[in-house]
Amino acid sequence: QVQLVESGGGLVQAGESLRLSCAASGSIFSINAMGWYRQAPGKQREWVASITRPGSPNYADSVKGRFTISRDNAKNTVSLQMNSLKPEDTAVYYCNAGIRIAITRGFTDYWGQGTQVTVSS
Repeated sequence: QVQLVESGGGLVQAGESLRLSCAASGSIFSINAMGWYRQAPGKQREWVASITRPGSPNYADSVKGRFTISRDNAKNTVSLQMNSLKPEDTAVYYCNAGIRIAITRGFTDYWGQGTQVTVSS
C-alpha cells in the first residue's frame, strides 16, 4: 500500500517558523506533482502550495513570499518551509501527491493524515 506521512507540525508564536515534511512510501512506481493543503476548524480545506516533478513551485496568494515548497525525488519527500507565521495559518496541514503504482496504471491522488500547526498571537 501507498502511504503519505506528514511531520514537523507544532505550536509556535506569530513571526516564527516551522518546516513540514512528508514522506511517501509503499508500492510507488513514480510520483508526479506534490502539494500541501490545510484545513482550519469550521472551514473547508484549501490549497497552499504545489510543486511539479521537475521542481517548479506554485503558491496560494495568502502564503506567497512566506512559504517555500521543495521536494527530493530520490527520497520521495516534499517539504514546506513556513516563515513569518501568522495566527491565520493555524490549521491541519495535509500532504498530497499524484502517485503511479505500476507502469500499467495511471496517476492517482493520495493524501496524508495531516499534521497540526498552531500559531499563537
